[in-house]
Amino acid sequence: MSDIKLYIEHPGKVVEAGNRFEHVMAIALDPRMNYKEGIVRCIVSRVGDVTKAGYIDRSALYNINGATLERFEITEELKIDNSENIINKLKGSGGDFIGLEDPDIWIDEKTDLMHVYFTMPVKMTEVDESGHHLWSVNLGHAVGKDLDSLEMTEPALSGTPDSNAKEISIAPLNSHGFRFNLIESSSKRPDWIYSTVRVAKVKDMGKPWEFGEVVFHPADHHIAWVGGHASPGPLFPKSFIDVGENKLLGALNGREANQKMPDGSTKYGMFSVGLFVYDYEEGKIDWVSPEPLIIDSEAVTITFASQFVETGSGKGILYAHVDDSFVRAYTLEADKIKQLLPI
Repeated sequence: MSDIKLYIEHPGKVVEAGNRFEHVMAIALDPRMNYKEGIVRCIVSRVGDVTKAGYIDRSALYNINGATLERFEITEELKIDNSENIINKLKGSGGDFIGLEDPDIWIDEKTDLMHVYFTMPVKMTEVDESGHHLWSVNLGHAVGKDLDSLEMTEPALSGTPDSNAKEISIAPLNSHGFRFNLIESSSKRPDWIYSTVRVAKVKDMGKPWEFGEVVFHPADHHIAWVGGHASPGPLFPKSFIDVGENKLLGALNGREANQKMPDGSTKYGMFSVGLFVYDYEEGKIDWVSPEPLIIDSEAVTITFASQFVETGSGKGILYAHVDDSFVRAYTLEADKIKQLLPI
């Protein structure tokens, strides 16, 4: 990667855990409140090492508010009606629900309703041939007038042990009146289980979505920074950068390929933030940057983007969490980003 920085890393932390939590991550902000209110994922317990496979974070979503876009305070836990009923259905008999994770907020301009999406992982009682517990990773959904009136519905996507559903990019409507949203899914190959980018076909954002095709598989490309895991991040508005008709530029979260250690454990590579061009009319990824854009100066293993806010003509703030522990802000300038693009 070039030594010339194409972004500005803000000093300090946008959201800190304080005395209540050791780790926070995955910020999502409400555009109707000028991005001064939102939610964040707080880690209530961590078992294991974030650099190695097998660690488990138990999470809860908390409300946040800020006087500026650079500093937010954690307030009370997010309350969602009907959550107990939906969680019990997902757990079944004996399943272990790990908590709500990685939120996204989307406002329906026609109804002014707020839709919130989040990951809902369940450790199942069933085990695989190696004796490891299987997981069901689901894309949850809640809807309401605002963050104080949310009600949980059936999941937008129900995951299986062979196909996760999490981490969304919400696409515009295409000419046929539906959306080719993007999700992070999973794919088991002989060497590893990879994280992939997959299409979800959506006719109604408040009802269950439909799984589509995998549009980026790390094992099928020779891009080192995203050689093991890929996860879609926020899509940038055309008013920030226009990359062509029916296409948007977005942030792609990518991780280098896993490494098998002498003791038999799996060590993760660096997770960083790159770019991709998405054709939302056809549901295809046209281009992925050959190098990452952002690796935080303090990151040991993770820089992961979750929210973008346009702040002026050709400028915006990208929020990412570092080592699943705190949230940082980065200023992006369209003129600099364009240097990387195939346009």
